[in-house]
Amino acid sequence: MRLALYQPDIPQNLGAAIRLSACLGVPLDVIEPCGFPLTDASLKRAALDYGDKARVMRHASFETFATAPEREAGRLVLVETDGATRFQNFDFSTGDTLIFGRESAGSPGELYRAAHASVRVPMVRGLRSLNVVAAAAVVLTEALRQTGAWEKLD
Repeated sequence: MRLALYQPDIPQNLGAAIRLSACLGVPLDVIEPCGFPLTDASLKRAALDYGDKARVMRHASFETFATAPEREAGRLVLVETDGATRFQNFDFSTGDTLIFGRESAGSPGELYRAAHASVRVPMVRGLRSLNVVAAAAVVLTEALRQTGAWEKLD
């Protein structure tokens, strides 16, 4: 299981995603360019004291992410407000990568075309979306439960 952020706009969300990935033992892929300067120093600042505990991989573009060796096995599961399936009704696999679009613009067509599936978090009608890391935590929790990964923690 992996998390991927597509061109994140908000450094604090990247920091929260790094912490989430470190605490749950899930690698995080950051697909650039970001909406803020992503230098080694800013990445360290965003990660706080979790940087050395997280497995963060930076990709210069979606193409380099899509062709990375760790992407060879497993599906790309797009988490989006208009996802085809409620996340709790989807059958997750250990090799899945959960990918999230930009906070400001959502997911572009290339993510929809590349995804093997899309899921959504059900919400109260009329509300737009959850914070990207809150949505990641919700969906990742279910994916880890289904794949038995919770038992490997602690």
